[in-house]
Amino acid sequence: MKIIVTGGAGFIGSAVCRHLVADLGHAVLVLDKLTYAGNTASLAPVMSSPSFSFEQVDICERQKVEQAFASFAPDAIIHLAAETHVDRSIDGPDHFIQTNLVGTFTLLEVARRYLNGAGRAKADQFRFIHVSTDEVFGSLGEEGLFTETTAYAPSSPYSASKAGSDHLARAWHRTYGLPVIVSNCSNNYGPYQFPEKLIPLMILNALHAQPLPVYGDGGNIRDWLFVDDHARALVALLERGVPGATYNIGGRTERRNIDVVRQICQCLDRLRPAGGPHERLLTFVADRPGHDRRFALDCSKLEGELGWKAQETFETGIEKTVRWYLDRSDWWMPLRDVYRGERIGVSR
Repeated sequence: MKIIVTGGAGFIGSAVCRHLVADLGHAVLVLDKLTYAGNTASLAPVMSSPSFSFEQVDICERQKVEQAFASFAPDAIIHLAAETHVDRSIDGPDHFIQTNLVGTFTLLEVARRYLNGAGRAKADQFRFIHVSTDEVFGSLGEEGLFTETTAYAPSSPYSASKAGSDHLARAWHRTYGLPVIVSNCSNNYGPYQFPEKLIPLMILNALHAQPLPVYGDGGNIRDWLFVDDHARALVALLERGVPGATYNIGGRTERRNIDVVRQICQCLDRLRPAGGPHERLLTFVADRPGHDRRFALDCSKLEGELGWKAQETFETGIEKTVRWYLDRSDWWMPLRDVYRGERIGVSR
């Protein structure tokens, strides 16, 4: 297949590209604006492949997106390009509205017009995979799971912008027949993640003997999904998903934030004992405004209908992740000049 991946230089996008090209042999064209979170070094394992190509494109630039569709003639698009960090959305929501809403609208329109001129056979086989988040559902109580029919109740500018993009994607399917599939995933972690997110931030701060800031009481709960499992799930949607359907993608590994940080410390105590005990660096800080208490996804639809299941437990996944950051200072060291772990997202 020939697949366009938007945001392919990002954390999840690069994992998807590595899987599509290196493991499955598909042809991939990445469209990425290369914001602070985009890093072509994450694509190094596939960059030299004749099946891989890259264009620095803002998905809001319609003419450039149209040119990419016309020249590459894709069989599918996996839309991952998005502003994603909740704290940054609190400080600067305008970028989130522009990329997540206007950018998604641009891609939907370009894809629709492309298929109108592509012939019936091409249009019937085409897939538009729109990748979203569990944060669109708001916060759960102590029990229960988000399902594909849970009502939306976003809490942050980030989740609101993603909720709006989900609605656009579904509307383009219902109104125009665009073969859209929507996915809502839980918190991803793994190699190549920009260190503003919880797990890489804790690892790198611990390595530099810096405080490990935990919001509030550390009791916020997330379902953690190893990024390579997410990549495999998106391929399952691409190959077997039903147009117009929504699928939850979760790891079935709920953890309190404080327990995640403690497990990272335990890994580092064992793998890099010279800096231990790392838990001494734990610091509780003022909570994020509007911080959702708990997320958890029911992914039984994806498991039952498409035969996907997460391969990594949290224990195996966090071990792989910590080891990767210990081994790959060549990847993350330059990022410490861009972001040193300073607190953002505290404005009200």
